[in-house]
Amino acid sequence: MKKCVVVATATAFLLTLAGCQHPGPRFDPRAKRKGAALAMENVERTNRINPDWLKPPKDLFTLGPGDRLELELIDDPTSKALTTVGPDGKIYFNLLSGLDVWGLTLGQAREAIERGLGEFVKDRVQVSVTLRAVESQRVWLLGRLNAPGVYPMPAPMTLLEAISRAGGTLDLAGTREITSAYSTEEVADLRRSFVIRKGQLLPVDFYKLIKEGDLSQNIYLQPDDFVYLPAATAKQIYVLGAVLQPRAIPYTEGMSLITAIANAQGIIRDAYHWNVAIVRGSLTEPKVALVNYKDIAKGKASDVRLEPQDIVFVPFKPYRFLSKYGDIAMQTFVSSVAINEGARAAVRSEATPAGVFIPLGSRIIVNPSVPAR
Repeated sequence: MKKCVVVATATAFLLTLAGCQHPGPRFDPRAKRKGAALAMENVERTNRINPDWLKPPKDLFTLGPGDRLELELIDDPTSKALTTVGPDGKIYFNLLSGLDVWGLTLGQAREAIERGLGEFVKDRVQVSVTLRAVESQRVWLLGRLNAPGVYPMPAPMTLLEAISRAGGTLDLAGTREITSAYSTEEVADLRRSFVIRKGQLLPVDFYKLIKEGDLSQNIYLQPDDFVYLPAATAKQIYVLGAVLQPRAIPYTEGMSLITAIANAQGIIRDAYHWNVAIVRGSLTEPKVALVNYKDIAKGKASDVRLEPQDIVFVPFKPYRFLSKYGDIAMQTFVSSVAINEGARAAVRSEATPAGVFIPLGSRIIVNPSVPAR
């Protein structure tokens, strides 16, 4: 009888202890198991390559501030002079006190100069106009290229031509990173390389273009297009969106979602905790998973493991489709990279890196002292 009482009492005590536990799995940051694997879903990009992008632009080159011209009166070699289009779009030559040529083609500029000089000279004036340097129209070619930089664009240029002009993609044989045998393995991460045009990510697949020779990806670039080829060896997690310090965080083995967001100083009050997006894989064929960060933080759900190059995006509001989360996350990612790398290229120094940039409308105020790397 005493045995039964003891067993019953022990059973009741254990049941009481079990009832006091927090429901669901509790997150323990000290545990060796950093989180469960993610169930990623393939999402189809909502935009496609416009067939017009594969055709050379019909618009002729137009002048702008910074362009340099060589002007000469026909039959008067002593009149030859170099002039630069000023910030106001005007040039100064011979008797002209300032002629606006901004937005004119070379032919239109020549006609305007002849008309202007005709007001001072009785005989018909003929002028030779030669473009010597282009500064108003440029394309940004940055990242793992042999000669990254900002290049003038005086004539139509395809993406392959631009990459070739920048010396081609960087390989280990041309860097100091190689320590042993000769290797031609690409250092550039072609699956996450991108082109931005007027602030928007274009659906160009660099891997298909460069590795498979798929010319359907060889678009014509436009002035101010931003081309970037990131390093394949970089190990970072990009935490963006509604967090206090959107930034790139160095990846450590077994890093979890909780750890990554904590490194970004946590989420802000207006964030939509329930659907945090994790984007993985290439930018043209991404995989996306939505996780309930609020449940993870409260210990109601298991934390999840991240992988190098994952994009963690905390939204301000819910969206109807999974592809929308992926599109916004990738757009924010490429905009952040572009503003940081563009700022470095502009100052030609990495001593003062810019902070992570979030496009207008995202309601994020970024501390410019936060490194992007």
